[in-house]
Amino acid sequence: MDTIVTRFPPSPSGYLHIGGARTALFNWLYAKKTKGKFVLRIEDTDEARSTEESVTAILESLEWLGIDWDEGPYFQTQRYDIYNKHIEQMVATGHAYYCDCTPSEVTAMREQAKACGKNPQYNGKCRNRNLPKADNTVVRLKTPDTGVTLVEDVVKGNTAFQNAEIDDFIIQRSNGVAMYNLAVVVDDLTMGINTIIRGDDHLVNTPKQILIYRALGADLPVFGHVPMVLGADKARLSKRHGAMSVGEYQKMGFLPDAMINYLVRLGWSHGDQEFFERADLIEKFDLEHLGRSASMFDADKLIALNAKHIQSKSPGELGNHLLFHLSALGIEAQNDAFTQGVIQTLQARSKTLVEMAQAAVFYYSDFIVYDEKAASKFLLPETCGMMTQAANAIEALSDYTQENLEIVFQQIMEDTGLGFGKIAHPLRVAITGTTVSPGIFEMLLALGREKTILRIRKAVAFIQERA
Repeated sequence: MDTIVTRFPPSPSGYLHIGGARTALFNWLYAKKTKGKFVLRIEDTDEARSTEESVTAILESLEWLGIDWDEGPYFQTQRYDIYNKHIEQMVATGHAYYCDCTPSEVTAMREQAKACGKNPQYNGKCRNRNLPKADNTVVRLKTPDTGVTLVEDVVKGNTAFQNAEIDDFIIQRSNGVAMYNLAVVVDDLTMGINTIIRGDDHLVNTPKQILIYRALGADLPVFGHVPMVLGADKARLSKRHGAMSVGEYQKMGFLPDAMINYLVRLGWSHGDQEFFERADLIEKFDLEHLGRSASMFDADKLIALNAKHIQSKSPGELGNHLLFHLSALGIEAQNDAFTQGVIQTLQARSKTLVEMAQAAVFYYSDFIVYDEKAASKFLLPETCGMMTQAANAIEALSDYTQENLEIVFQQIMEDTGLGFGKIAHPLRVAITGTTVSPGIFEMLLALGREKTILRIRKAVAFIQERA
């Protein structure tokens, strides 16, 4: 069997969104699964709307998702000579022809056909005129008048299009620029693309592209058109449903593996399994289980899945991802033992990396600001003695371990008659500034002995100043 070659051809007129990322993912996974090739192509022939900023954003989003490519990126604007060569071939073989009909003439043809109850289309006036190429001529494909063009689709099944309803469509403008359908087919042919997985909004283009393949005497690729992603209200996915750029999801604290996992489940299934690691997806992905029904985007499910991926990673794996969000909060840190210890205390309770970063701020702060309500309740004169005893006992420990910290707390409870909470709550406020934090012992260990002692003593000084 030939090597599977798939592709992702985004238009650089905006950022990479959920639908495009899912299309890229399906093609990438299938290439990985079959040990084939994945080609990246930038379809930038709409030069008025295409921008370098969009190209950069698309590439960065794919890189963040971990979707790498074996060839490319190719740019259509650098391939005009290749398109012209194939157009000239089709004209020479009688599969295409030059047409000098004006736009107003074509409009009149369509209106006349519509008035007769027919499909509004070009009437083939120049089909047999054998016009030469000129400044005012376009090139049209000579399409069949009868029969059907059958789209064999591995996802949707077969769809038949009546050839009589496909007019002799333009494949090259009068300014020499190739039209979308022509450029796509020539690109796919010359790049060896033999498997095309794309959104079903492209299905309407497929019969035209098949006719171009046939005019060039080329074999057809495998087509698979996947349904669109919809919002919970079953309307086309938009920003109000959460259809932001992929880069926004990174800023919101999602892991790339969680995004990959969620995107693949928007239209593909493997039994009842919901959670997938990346290697697991590459092993199990297939075309047979791509769904025919539209998928619903659910932000709550994405958040829940993200939490599971955060919990499944090692602190070292999460480190570099967390640094991005710490930096956004003005904290410059390293993916070192300290940061990994911090992660370990927050991992089980963080749904996003933004939550984790916000919860981690107190670990890196040089100055703790006490929440007024928490300070008024727990940082009281009567707690000074207990906290001073805790600081002295921690400082005197031979080994800074959880077991020894528990002994310190037990001794304070025996000496003061206070319950565990009466000790832990004031110390938590002293160290974090709030009443919410990870477990007291894991937090103290992650923070380290020196910072722990310093913060307890500063809290005692704060209480004395307010007395």
